Amino acid sequence: MKSFGIILSAFFLTISIPSFAQLKIGYVDSNTIMDNLPDAQDARQKLDALVKEWQAELNKKEADWKAKYDDYEKRKLIMTDQTRTEMEAELTNMEKDISDYREKKFGNNGELFQKQDELMKPVQNKIFTAIQEIAQDENLDFVFDRSGDVMLLYAKEEYDITNKVLDKLKLE
Repeated sequence: MKSFGIILSAFFLTISIPSFAQLKIGYVDSNTIMDNLPDAQDARQKLDALVKEWQAELNKKEADWKAKYDDYEKRKLIMTDQTRTEMEAELTNMEKDISDYREKKFGNNGELFQKQDELMKPVQNKIFTAIQEIAQDENLDFVFDRSGDVMLLYAKEEYDITNKVLDKLKLE
């Protein structure tokens, strides 16, 4: 009986090894693609120009605040209480303006994030479409991206076990 189990295991191992050996896997380096694709370079240049413009405006606001603060520090001892209060309120408003501007332009949902999505999404879609077409033309089973974290970019549907996993989890 024990030998039957060994023979059966050897049989399944023999079947599974050739099927694994027949897998065709490819990879891309998306950083290299982005560095050499004119559309991506154009999008990056537009983003860089926006960042430079917004950073210059932010630097100006910060310099204005610094000048106003330095002036306040020099004169606060000779100011009337009302003038001191007004200047402190003005400095506080300027700080809030700087903070709001930074968040509006560079925050998580700021204009930079939106502009990056707007400019880069078409480039990324173009790259993804090319990867899919090449994978299908060359009959690849999987395509990975080797830049940064390894990421699966393409897989034949026949290897998707998502529904099987969901079914198993629902049964438990």
